[in-house]
Amino acid sequence: MEITREQVGTTLIIKFRGKLDTYTAPQLDAEIKKGLDGVKELYWDFSELEYMTSAGIRELLIADNMLGDGGYMKVIHANEAIKNAFYLTGLTDLLGD
Repeated sequence: MEITREQVGTTLIIKFRGKLDTYTAPQLDAEIKKGLDGVKELYWDFSELEYMTSAGIRELLIADNMLGDGGYMKVIHANEAIKNAFYLTGLTDLLGD
């Protein structure tokens, strides 16, 4: 999996390429642990993410907790299979498109 990070002001976009599963979730964990200081809006760009398991969803929820009450987080450009994972887990409020 490849992760890129772009921050403009208080907005952070994290983009993925590949698969987000048990084996690659530690990469995302390391990215989150770099910190979200000053981030008010966090967007997960899944336009090039092929597949995601519950390990990936867990990492997203960790990031959401780190943002706190003043933060805003959305998943954008997810394919149908990934959207279905959010529907099945009841986390559709994280979907931005």
